[in-house]
Amino acid sequence: MNGDNRLNDSLPTDPDAAFNEIAAQSLTPVSPLVLEPPYVGIATFYRLPHQEAPEGLDIALVGVPYDGGLTGRTGTRGGPRAVRDASCVVGGFEHQSHLIPSAICRCADLGDVLIHNRYHHDDAIAELEVYYRRLTSAGVVPLTCGGDHSITLPILKALGAQRPVGLIHFDAHCDTASPMHGSRFHHGAPFRQAVEAGVLDPGRTVQIGIRGRSELLWAFSYESGMRVIHVEEVYEMGWKAVVAEVRRIIGDWPVYLSFDIDCLDPAYAPGTGTPEVGGITSFEAQQMIRGLRGLNFVGGDLMEVSPPFDSAGITALAGADLLFQIFCVVADGVAQRKAGQ
Repeated sequence: MNGDNRLNDSLPTDPDAAFNEIAAQSLTPVSPLVLEPPYVGIATFYRLPHQEAPEGLDIALVGVPYDGGLTGRTGTRGGPRAVRDASCVVGGFEHQSHLIPSAICRCADLGDVLIHNRYHHDDAIAELEVYYRRLTSAGVVPLTCGGDHSITLPILKALGAQRPVGLIHFDAHCDTASPMHGSRFHHGAPFRQAVEAGVLDPGRTVQIGIRGRSELLWAFSYESGMRVIHVEEVYEMGWKAVVAEVRRIIGDWPVYLSFDIDCLDPAYAPGTGTPEVGGITSFEAQQMIRGLRGLNFVGGDLMEVSPPFDSAGITALAGADLLFQIFCVVADGVAQRKAGQ
């Protein structure tokens, strides 16, 4: 592996020889299953090793099969399993950046968070905060697959406990609504709650791809100073200008990346609870995430894949690829920070 974390272009062309050389350089043990068809073996995220404890890791991939915060169609509790299966097709090597995140960081799939109070939503959110505080105390950067978007609040509360973090948020919805149906912790409000808890800096928050009939619920985003880029503006600016705007606002501040799969147009991601027509393409999403390489990432997530509404697994496939793109830019940042220590 050379100095900029790219795969060595002089690797052997023979698959077995290339595998052996990558495995010899990798900071994460490489499973021989990466050479097998994707339907073989027990699925983990991107064929990473599975372990239960976070100690010794740089990055932990975590599933949260929970959708107790949904306001509409249920089913995202099945998201982590579907994305894990799809990740065996897409993971490992990123062709544009030549990154292999598991080679430059110590990574593992920690499995799913076991929530004991899943029928009591507020208690479930509190449980998740305890779990993620354990990860941050171990110095581990979390990458999460949900699950509904209410899950992001306890993650941010763990990550922002010492100082508020910034946020890059891809979504059709701002998720800054008021309490609804008797709870502050539904999936349409995590970022309002995070700001009010003092763990999210609204001045360093960018929300991308926003659209749809829920616009009247998002006054808090504007009042608090978040930068909201509606999908129309994404297309007027172009994705490269969106990336430049994000980088200008975030700077070198610690930042979290949260991607709700409904940011994509339903043509690319029908399997979600609150689809909104007129979204971005999967390619545009890939390019924007790739363009964020070099930012000071402290974690990320991919939320709201709902297998009951998916068609031929295309939403899970898109989710697995986008989570992998997040994995790449986060791992690159972690590796660069370690190299600078």
